[in-house]
Amino acid sequence: MARPVFSRSRTTRCDSPLNDESDTVGDPRKPTIVIVPGLRGHVAGHWQTLLARRLANAIEVPRMAEDAPDRLSCAAWIAALERTLTPLAGPIVLVAHSAGCAIVAHWARSHERPIRGALLATPPDFATPLPDGYPTLETLARNGWTPMPQERLPFPSVVAASTNDPLANHDRVAELAAHWGSHLVSLGAVGHLNPAAGFGPWPRAEALLRDLCGALDIVDDAVAAARGV
Repeated sequence: MARPVFSRSRTTRCDSPLNDESDTVGDPRKPTIVIVPGLRGHVAGHWQTLLARRLANAIEVPRMAEDAPDRLSCAAWIAALERTLTPLAGPIVLVAHSAGCAIVAHWARSHERPIRGALLATPPDFATPLPDGYPTLETLARNGWTPMPQERLPFPSVVAASTNDPLANHDRVAELAAHWGSHLVSLGAVGHLNPAAGFGPWPRAEALLRDLCGALDIVDDAVAAARGV
């Protein structure tokens, strides 16, 4: 049974003190929202890009250039996520999409940094051939993506699943959520939750973040700050 996600962790309190001697950034009073993209390049209209602009306390894991030799390397993406997290002070909430969900699951296997929670939107099924234009199963295996981790994640998480995702069957995503100990939210027929499927803005991301964080003011304060309120 998937565990509930709406509880606070004593190791990731929003009022954790900032160590003056450390080379850290961020406001220790509220979590930093770390956007973990998939393997796509920068897309201005993608909901993750829009969310990063909207929330004052959000940062993005840098994307790799299309011609980067290690762009498909899972290890390289794990390292990029770790480099993004290292200088941050205070609690952290991850917002991952597509292959970004796999990056988070692989990262959690070998890193112990406390995480407040994670929103994992439309994770792909790397055990089943993907549509044309996506990496083959052989390419995924050669680059360390498979097998997909199935250990329970060491932090609360929500998996948001589509009923018509071309990259993953809903039942398979439900299995992943159960393995990860994630709360499963079915989004209905939203494709892969990307611009090709009509997203664009995805307002429900903020609602899920509010629930995940367990306090309405965490995201609300970030939105207010972004608006200059």
